[in-house]
Formats: sequence, structure tokens, C-alpha cells
Amino acid sequence: MSLKDDLASDVKKIFADSWSTRDGQVVPEQANVQLGNDAVKITGTVLYADLAESTKLVNNFKAEFAAEIYKAYLHCASKIIRSENGSITAFDGDRIMAVYIGDSKCSSAARTALKINYVVRNIINPAIKSQYPNRDYTVQQAIGIDTSEVFVARTGIRGSNDLVWVGRAANYAAKLCSLRDGNYSTWITSDVYKMLNDGAKFAGQDKKDMWEARTWTAYGITVHRSSYWWPI
Repeated sequence: MSLKDDLASDVKKIFADSWSTRDGQVVPEQANVQLGNDAVKITGTVLYADLAESTKLVNNFKAEFAAEIYKAYLHCASKIIRSENGSITAFDGDRIMAVYIGDSKCSSAARTALKINYVVRNIINPAIKSQYPNRDYTVQQAIGIDTSEVFVARTGIRGSNDLVWVGRAANYAAKLCSLRDGNYSTWITSDVYKMLNDGAKFAGQDKKDMWEARTWTAYGITVHRSSYWWPI
């Protein structure tokens, strides 16, 4: 059978086969999902954290320096995600994806974002300045968060495959972290904002709202942005 015939047969089978779906109570791993039309449905909050201007970073600095920036950012983000009971589901170059479930999933994801902002400002960037005092580079980043039902399937071929997260939360979170607006590094949807507990929503004794409502013109919906950070 030629490659063309093989692919045509595979695609026909994908569209023709019935789906086997089940509700999940934990964030699924590859071993929990079959390669065929098998999926797990969860209600989850998805976080994407993304380095800004990474193309300029790799174009203007040596590979070793760029790699150190990637490693420092993703290392810190990973540890903070784990500390907030998030599950790391993917690394994609200069970004990381995490999923949170449970009653406090939105607040946990929001705290994660604010803690990452703190680490970038108070640990990573000062460390860069200390190690490379004559190098003009400052880490900037953005984080997007949304919550919805997510359909988790397994895609690829035998020996080379991964989970795919299908649903609004994964899509919106990825797009939100591409927004760039000064010091506002954290972006969440209204659905996330509505589910935040007071600790993740208000700051200080005067209970100032840490989140500012904005219109996401690309989709005509209200989102909320924050320039705050959460000390660790």
C-alpha cells in the first residue's frame, strides 16, 4: 500500500469510528487514553505561560544565553505550578501549559500566574543583571488562563504521540498569553474571574481588586488583566 493509500485509509477510519468518552476526575496522562477515538472529558482550568519576544532573544544573543533564559523561566514556572497543585501537560519552546482541576482550580491558576510574575521581577531579572551587568536584556512574559470543559484525546502515531486538549479553555488560554500591554502580564477570562476566591481577587487591607476588566476585541468578550504579583 502506498503512503497516499495508507493516509486515506487512516483518515477515513478516524472520521468513521465511534468515540469512546468518559468523565475524568484527575488530569489524564498518556497511559490513560488510547490512540484511537478515545477521550476523557474533564472540567479544568488551563494556564499558558509564555516568554515575550523570544524571537528577538534568539536573534540578538548567543544560544547559550537564550537557553539560560528559557531554562530559568520554565524551571521557575514549573515549580510554582506544582506548588499550586497544577499538572504540567506540555512544553512548547518558550511556553508551558498546565491544567488545574477541583473546586479551587481558578484561584490556584491565578495565584500561579501572580507568583510567576513575582519570580520574574524579583528573582530572574535581578539574577540576569547580577551575572551579566553589561547585557541589555529583561525577561518579559504573559500568562493566559481560561476554564471550561476540555476533551482530552491522544494524537499522533504509534511510537510518536501526545495528548491533545480540545476545548475553549486550552484555546483561549494560549491566545490570551499572546496579549502584550505594558506591565499587565496576567490575563484571565470572565469565567475565571467569577470563580476566584477573595484572596486571589483582592489585595491589601483596602481590598483593592487586582483585576481590571477589558474588552478582548478579537472575540468581543470581557477579559481581566492584572499587573500584580504574589510574593513567595
